[in-house]
Amino acid sequence: MTFLPFLIILLLFVPLFLNGRKQRRQMQETQAMQQALGEGDVVITTSGLRGVITDASYEETIDIEIADGVVTTWLRAAVREKVNTDAADATPAVEDTKDDADETASTSSDAKVTPSEGKPIIH
Repeated sequence: MTFLPFLIILLLFVPLFLNGRKQRRQMQETQAMQQALGEGDVVITTSGLRGVITDASYEETIDIEIADGVVTTWLRAAVREKVNTDAADATPAVEDTKDDADETASTSSDAKVTPSEGKPIIH
């Protein structure tokens, strides 16, 4: 009976301790990624904006091109993740002409037509 309070306290604080270690490790990995950013990297910010880094020479800020000719300055800490562009380049772009689409639709009534067919893929 004398060990019961100690056991209860131990059972409450062990999960908290382990969770704190996990969060610290994730924070260190994120900070290492943010410091390793370079020009040409595709990133997503914490607000969901996706762009390409054009200048990473500053210690605390980076310049991100969000559209052709539109460059904005962000804190490095605002970058949530770095996008793996190799996986995006590996997927082939869908190029479909109107004639091919008409032939497909007329030959098979079971063909499923997706709304993005014939439109550029935006990642």
